[in-house]
Order: sequence, then structure tokens, then C-alpha cells
Amino acid sequence: MKKSIYLLSLTIMSVMIGCSEDFLETDNLYEKSLDNFYQTPQDIQEAMSGVYNAMYTGGVHSDEAIAANLLSDMMLGGGGPDDKSAKNVDQFQDPEEDTYRDLWIQTYNGVTRANAILEKTEEADFSSYFDTATEAETFKAQAIGEAYFMRAFYYFRAAKFFGGMPLILKIDDPRDAPRSSFTETFAQIAEDLVAAINTMPSVQFQQIPTSEYGHANKWVAEAYLARAYLFYTGYMTNIEGQATDQLPLASGGTLGSSEVLAYLDNCIDNSGYGLASDFRNLWPYSYVNQSAGAVVLPWADAEGLSWVGQDGHSPTFGTGNYETMFMVRYAFGNWDWSEGQKYNNRMPLFFGIRDNSMVPFGQGWGWGTVNPKLWNQWDNADPRKEGSIIELGNADQGTDGYEADKGDHETGYFNKKYTTVQHDGADGVRGMFYYLYDMNHGDPMQLWAAQDYILMRFADVLLMHSEISGTNTGLNLVRQRVGLGPVGYSLDAIKQERMHELAFEGLRWFDLVRWGDLESAFGETIDVRNSGIDAKYSVQYRPETKGLVPIPETEVRLSNGVYQQNPGW
Repeated sequence: MKKSIYLLSLTIMSVMIGCSEDFLETDNLYEKSLDNFYQTPQDIQEAMSGVYNAMYTGGVHSDEAIAANLLSDMMLGGGGPDDKSAKNVDQFQDPEEDTYRDLWIQTYNGVTRANAILEKTEEADFSSYFDTATEAETFKAQAIGEAYFMRAFYYFRAAKFFGGMPLILKIDDPRDAPRSSFTETFAQIAEDLVAAINTMPSVQFQQIPTSEYGHANKWVAEAYLARAYLFYTGYMTNIEGQATDQLPLASGGTLGSSEVLAYLDNCIDNSGYGLASDFRNLWPYSYVNQSAGAVVLPWADAEGLSWVGQDGHSPTFGTGNYETMFMVRYAFGNWDWSEGQKYNNRMPLFFGIRDNSMVPFGQGWGWGTVNPKLWNQWDNADPRKEGSIIELGNADQGTDGYEADKGDHETGYFNKKYTTVQHDGADGVRGMFYYLYDMNHGDPMQLWAAQDYILMRFADVLLMHSEISGTNTGLNLVRQRVGLGPVGYSLDAIKQERMHELAFEGLRWFDLVRWGDLESAFGETIDVRNSGIDAKYSVQYRPETKGLVPIPETEVRLSNGVYQQNPGW
């Protein structure tokens, strides 16, 4: 099975982080510690696996994809009558005090492990493990740069939800550090991203081994710097009322639009990434007919779709995937593991069609039903409309067998990018990944979603470039890919394009926050069906929250008054 899971022995990790240096006077010959680890390339690779492992969260609402999509105006709470937590998140309520605690915990697991690599790798000498000194230095530079990036990634992921974070930047930093301000937090994020860009080698994507697919690189760091710039300047301008076009650096100084655009230009011109020929080929539904060996989705067959896969530039599927730049890599889960389901992509499960097992779209818990306003305002000439949304009761979509009134907030629409795709095979109707990766491991319905969750793709780089530069070049390249004509630059055009290109990819909520569009995006009354009963549904955004979610109350209590809860919670 050609999938990567970043796992690290809990024994090794606990010793590295928690062992006391003066507990024993003799060398620890049996276990790894901060003193005897980080000395070989294999040590670094294992430690880096531990860093990436923190991308996975046990609590479902701490999963960035699920939380951000439920918060956005594109999705409703959905689920069944007992799925109150999904509805609460959708309604900006938090009756449970630790809804997002795993996100907080995994942030510091990732940061702590990245800190250890940064401190220990700098002094390591890997020359005896490589044929040339250049190879050894390249390996070391990639490891250090990758650790800088991942530390920035975790702080950025957390800060988008929680705001200012406690900044722990060294192994020995106190764990009870107070929260830094929003500006201080983003200054450190920017500092780390610049360090990652300046440290990691400039290796074109096609030259990076497919075995390294899923790891960050220089180009990913450049793209994330632009994303951090847009979020910080937008948040300060539109939420805090402190207009700025500068992203601060922790070491002093700032980055303006020209500096950020220079990094994006470098990414666009030199990275080797590019747009897939067809937007729809990025998503697994474009492969289900080939996987099944039969036409199970007439629409995809009629359009000649062909999945680009999720193994980078490997041509296993078509010409390979040159658009996906950074992702959470998922594979099978296992109930025998602690929190084993978190290594499986739960968005297709939780956001799948409730209590309907059809071919090719399988069942899920029915969260995140699609707001019909998105479908209704979307031009039918845009192939991304049917490429992003499942229309129920449509034979061409394989949903003519849909049985309604199984859950709440039914609108007749579900997301198509991240949903269970299945077909009949030797073992009966099973998920596409079940057959593709031979995932025979017990409970396939809940554990067979091995679809990567895309965090950054090249289309977003082009759209960010247009937004920062105020030009239409990147914007129109994205439109041209789907057969739409060119448009002049405007922020409204960017907003429309991002809504359609990046629907259900966890970015819409943060776009609304940074644009200051939260109050106008919510409040509309929507016709829904709640378990067979016609109903009206609306969501009222609470501006007092400033677009942030609550800090886990357990963390507030453990801080003994050091942390203050976010406003509105």
C-alpha cells in the first residue's frame, strides 16, 4: 500500500521529551534520550515522523477540516438528532468545555518535537553517513528547515482558531508560558517560515523522491508565508480595526506585499508545481469507474475524468499529481490502536450521506449538509459546481436511490470532494480505497477513508498572488482551467473565485474572518428537513467572539489564571 503514516514509538518520544538528565550518571544504553538521539540520519527521520504525527487529532472537532467546514457558511450542522456537537459548532455555541482540546494538545506535541530537532540537529555531524559533504549538508538543511516550517505550521493552525498562543521555542522553555498576543504569535510564525525558506534547498518538485511526498519543502513554506500574511493583515484590519499591510517578524522588521510576492513568484516560477488539467481529477470520484472496472458514475465517465492520484509526480494515476503541495496523509485506521481512527480521514465519514449506502457514494454520519445558497448562486457552466457538490436524486450522479428524511438539516446536497466513494467488488460493496489499498482490517465502513486532506494546492498559490498583487493573472489561470472567460481584478472577483475553487477545503471560514465578512455571511433563513419534518434554519454569527473558538477550559484551569478565555466564550 503506497501510503505514508508518520508514526513514532511512544516509548522513544516520551523518553526524549521527559527524561531527566541527572537521574542517572551512566549512559542510557537501552533507550533513546535527548543526549544520545539526533545523531544519525535515521534518528532525524524518526524524530521528524514524530513531528508530523501531531497533525492527527483524536477529538473530531479538533480536526481542522471538520471544525473549519462546520464553522463556515457553506455547511450546516446536519447529522441526526443526537449529533448535538456538530450543531453547536455550526451555531457558534460551546456547551462542552473541551471541544477543541486535542487541537491545543497536538499543537504543543508538534512544537516540542520540532524544537528538539532544531536544537539538536544544528550540532550534529552527518558527514560519515553520506558519500559527499554536500549530500550531508543538504540533508541537514532540509531537516532544520522542515522543523522550522512545522513549528510555524502548528502555531498557525492553532492561532487561526484560538488567537494568540503561548510561544514555547526551546526544549527547556517553561510549559506555563503566558499567551502571547496575536501580533507576537504571527511574528514568530513569519520568522519561522522565513527561516524555513532560507534553509531548505531549492529542489524542484519533480526531483523530490516520491517517498518524501507529504513532507514540507521550500515551496510549501513560501505558499504558507503568503497565507499567514493574508490572514494576519486581514484579521488586524477587519476584526481588530488596526489597519495594516505589514506582517511582523519576531527578530524585528516586517514583510510587506512586495516581499511576500517575491516569495510567491519564486514558488510559481521554480517549484515545478502546476494546475491539474481538469479540476475534477483532483478528487477520488474521478477514479471510481476505473477502480470498479465498470461505469458506476455515468457523469464522470461521460466527462472522461481520470484521477491524478495522491502520490505526487508518480504517474500511477494518469500523469501524476503536480497540484497538491501539502496535505495530511491518511491511511487505514485500526480499532486496536489508541485513537486509531484518527489516522483515517474522518471527513468523508462524518460528512458522508446519512444512512444511505449507494454506489458510488457511501454512507456517513450526515454532518455538514451543504447550504443550498451555494448551489443556487453557482453558474451551471462552471464544472466545479457538479465537481464539488453531490446533488441527491440524480441518476447521473448515482444518487437516484437516495432515501431522504434520515437526518437533520437535509438540503438535498452534500460535498463531493471529501465523501466516501465505493463500488461493488469481490468482497461486496466497499469503499474505493478498500479495494485500491487492500484495506481489509475489520470495520471498513468507518476506517476505509484513506483520502489525503489537501492543505495547500497550486491553485491557491495563484489566487493568493492575485489577491496580494491586485492583478488578475493568477485568478484567470484558475478560471481558464475550468473553461471560464477572463475577468478583471477586484476583491469581489477573488472572493467569488475562492468560494468556488476551494469549496469544502477548510479555507472558507478563515477567508470570511480575514475579509471581515462574517456578519454578512450568516443570518439567512434556510429551508431544511429535520428527520422528515419541514423546518426553517438559520445561523447567527456572534461578533463578540472575533472569529475565534474557545480555549479548552481544562487548559485555562491548568494554567492557574495565566490564560484568559477568548472573548464571547
